[in-house]
Amino acid sequence: MTMTEKLSTPPRAVDAEISRTWLLVNATRTDTFDDADQSRADQIVLDIEDAVDPTAKPDARVDVTRWLEERSAWVRINDRSTPFWSDDVDTLKGLPGLAGVMLAKTESAEQVTETFDRLGGATPVLALIESALGIEEAPQIARARGAFRLAFGSGDYRRDTGTGADDLAMAYPRSRLVIASRLGNLPGPIDGPTVSDDHAVLHEKSTLATTLGLTGKLCLKTDHLPVINAAISPTTDDATWAPGLPRRLRSPWPHHPRRQRPAPSGPRPEDRPTGYGIRSSFAMNAAHPAVHSVCAATADPHDAR
Repeated sequence: MTMTEKLSTPPRAVDAEISRTWLLVNATRTDTFDDADQSRADQIVLDIEDAVDPTAKPDARVDVTRWLEERSAWVRINDRSTPFWSDDVDTLKGLPGLAGVMLAKTESAEQVTETFDRLGGATPVLALIESALGIEEAPQIARARGAFRLAFGSGDYRRDTGTGADDLAMAYPRSRLVIASRLGNLPGPIDGPTVSDDHAVLHEKSTLATTLGLTGKLCLKTDHLPVINAAISPTTDDATWAPGLPRRLRSPWPHHPRRQRPAPSGPRPEDRPTGYGIRSSFAMNAAHPAVHSVCAATADPHDAR
């Protein structure tokens, strides 16, 4: 049996709550839309904000609208403080193919809720946090009506704060988003993109993000997707361990003077997720059954193609 035969999950099979890879697609490049849709991205995001010159935004909205009549995607819209926001939400409202919106430069809970209400009160809003104020307000943003997940706009955050790009400098804002997401009872946040084309670097940065509690990553190129998906996916040990946790919690080890606890196999208990992480582990294992039969490096539901 080939790997393709083993993995039979269709495109966009991963629920957005636990999606790992979010591919940003320039909304003026309509020639790339179909390729992105057939990629290994868990979600695609048509970008009518940073990627589009102000003079080109009206045409970009038209192109996105046409494509969403037959397909489905998220759309990154302009931030609430710009004159483009109103046209964005009015154009997108009610489109059957609109999976949700990514609100650029979110800095308050009110911006999320106003966007949610303006879109009709049913479209999820992914809050992209890109500034010091956004990081400071993250707990309130995560609790806002309509908030779906938080994402980290790391490049703009660094420009706003003068922060370096090294892991230590980025640890605080990332952790802040993880804590805010937990307080708001949201899924884990989505990390900013890694610009390097070195697959080893991509894997390292993606793995680091997961150790901090982030469960997704923005992506800029399709060849980054399988590397990031593999890094964020549950391992085969996770897949084996997670389903049996409720039984183990219900059945404490008997305290018998002559009975010794057997040596644990696999990762140590302190390496396992707890609380919030356990829920994510259960969800990921349900959505990615392939990890039960193949190693994490190839456990990608999009390999079905």
